[in-house]
This record gives sequence, C-alpha cells and structure tokens, in this order.
Amino acid sequence: MTLEPSPVLHPNEPHGPGIAGRLNWLRAGVLGANDGIVSVAAIVVGVAGATSAIAPILTAGTAGLVGGAISMALGEYVSVSSQRDSQHALIAKERRELAEMPAEELLELTALYEAKGLSSGTAKKVAEELTAHDALSAHLEAELGIHEEDVASPWQAAGASALAFFIGAVLPMLAILLPPAPARVPVTFAAVLIALAITGAVSARIGGSPWLRPTLRVVIGGAIALAATFLIGTLLGTTGVV
Repeated sequence: MTLEPSPVLHPNEPHGPGIAGRLNWLRAGVLGANDGIVSVAAIVVGVAGATSAIAPILTAGTAGLVGGAISMALGEYVSVSSQRDSQHALIAKERRELAEMPAEELLELTALYEAKGLSSGTAKKVAEELTAHDALSAHLEAELGIHEEDVASPWQAAGASALAFFIGAVLPMLAILLPPAPARVPVTFAAVLIALAITGAVSARIGGSPWLRPTLRVVIGGAIALAATFLIGTLLGTTGVV
C-alpha cells in the first residue's frame, strides 16, 4: 500500500509566502490599538485630575485622538515607504543580475544551499529545480530572505495604523465621558487596564508566546502611565496652576 504524501503536515501552522507580512500587520494593529488606549487615556485622566469640567477633558481627548492617529499614520507611511523602496531596489537588482548573468547566479544559489548544509550534488539539484520553477523567488528567498508578496503598501500601512489607534483611543474617551463625574477616573482606570490585558494577551497569542508575562508588562506599564498623569494633573489643579 502506497501512502500519498500530505501537502500540509501541520494544518494548524501557517505556511507559505506572505504569512510573515500578515502576522506583522496583525501584531502592528494590536500594538497600534494599545498605543491609542494608553496615550489618550493618559491625556484624559491627567486633565480629569486637574478639573472635573467636561469641556477640557473632551477637548484634550479629541486632540490626542486625532493627533495621535495622524502621527501614527505618518510614521507608518514613512517607515514602510523606506522599507518598500529598499525592497524594490533589491528585487530590481536581482532581476537584472538573473537576466545578465544567469550562470553565475545559479552558482551563487548552489553555494548558498551548500553553506546551509546540503551536499554539492544536492545543492546543485535544488538550485537548478528552484531556478527552473521561479528563479527570482528562489534568489530573493535564499539571498535576501524576502518574498515579493511581503512588500507592504505604505498607504495600507498608514490607514491600518491610524484605524487601530483610533479604535483603541475611543475606549478611554467613552470611559471618561459617559460616567458621572465622581466615577470617571475609576471607570477609566478599570476599562483601560482590562483593555490592555486583552491586547497584551492577544499580542502574545499572535507571537506564540505564553500570555501572562507580556500581559502583566502591558497592564503594569499602562497603570504607571495613568497614575503618573493623574497625579500630575491633580497637583496642577490643587496648586492653582491650571
């Protein structure tokens, strides 16, 4: 009885080109939401420590939400644009070399697989078969560790980053604005710390690591930020500076 080889040995594990990019996007979205939660929460809690008036809290929170989302989008756009330009330059260079010196490129690919531990004969056969299938992809992966599918769009990255920040920032805004004045700060603290615990656990899950330690780091860091800004706001309010 002949057993047919299974194309996927571990169905619960992601495989194939583009998976690294998708995981990075998902992780970036979680971290963007986390930034929105912490930064806007720190702003509104700090203002709430200085005054119970709703107008200054709403103004400061809205400014932090809009400014933070734009800043995240611009930062992501510039970063991904630079990375994309570099990747495109490397891809163009590799495509040109394959067109101008295919024999030398085949020898180079063979040498790379030999360096990874394959015998000379096996490395040559692997290099020849991969070159016949898709020479550019073979060289990009072996030489540079990239796939054409992993080249991100700066506009998509900017939009995703801004959206993630906005979604995260909405939570502390609602938590500080909806409850009555005496409960605003406690409710915001509780809502933000619960949300941070969720984002920390999700981020750990995406990275495949145990959830407890990264979740505690995120929650403790957020608690420190909120406590610090609330203390500063309270001191400014009680001393009459604002």
